[in-house]
Amino acid sequence: MKEYGIIGYPLAQSASPAFFNGKFADEGIDAQYLSFEITDIDELPRILEEHPDLQGFNVTIPYKIDVMKYLEGMSDEAREIDAVNVVKVTRDADGKPHLRGHNSDVIGFTRSLEPLTRGKHSKALILGTGGVSKAVACSLKKLGIDFLYVSRKANEKAIAYSDLTPGIMESHTLIVNCTPLGMVGHGIDQCPDIPYELLSEGHLLYDVVYNPENTLFLQRGAAQGASTKSGYEMWYLQALASWEIWNAE
Repeated sequence: MKEYGIIGYPLAQSASPAFFNGKFADEGIDAQYLSFEITDIDELPRILEEHPDLQGFNVTIPYKIDVMKYLEGMSDEAREIDAVNVVKVTRDADGKPHLRGHNSDVIGFTRSLEPLTRGKHSKALILGTGGVSKAVACSLKKLGIDFLYVSRKANEKAIAYSDLTPGIMESHTLIVNCTPLGMVGHGIDQCPDIPYELLSEGHLLYDVVYNPENTLFLQRGAAQGASTKSGYEMWYLQALASWEIWNAE
């Protein structure tokens, strides 16, 4: 039986096992999808050794960058984003695994966001600077939307939450949460520290978090009249892209 899976920590919030195992059952595919909750990326070689039928796996927080040290190659898009969320596994005649990294986040985010932004949003704030934020940045570039990174502390690439002035909030009408705040396992009673009182009906809040679908970030935006979008559709579209990558010749 072929095996697929996901690595990350924690994984209680992941909908991938249920999605893929449901897909396998519905379509009569002889495969199973496993959760590999690891506290250190250096546990990956053990997983590969113990699961010789592993064909590929997804990568989630916090290993989208750390996994790269085990890869023998990456797709152009993953290299541009500098983050990997899909790994295809092939083995040679001796059973040695060879790993190639891909990124399907940008596919899912672009396809989900584009219908919501046509002619409506020209500037965005990306909250967080982790792996998924780079996929979001790549997507925004493709869509012609300028953006600023926002982080807890200002640096050469990002402004701090405390730097969010009324002017910035007014002009940057698309706000994308790329932090795990609000996610199951990361504090569902938490949200990014933006000035929600400055939001309006002209804003769109997009949360890449999909579990729960209605995060505190989205709730506080909706309370100010802003439009909101859960990350579930992005997740669903990137999951389909993962399957295409694993089964490509």
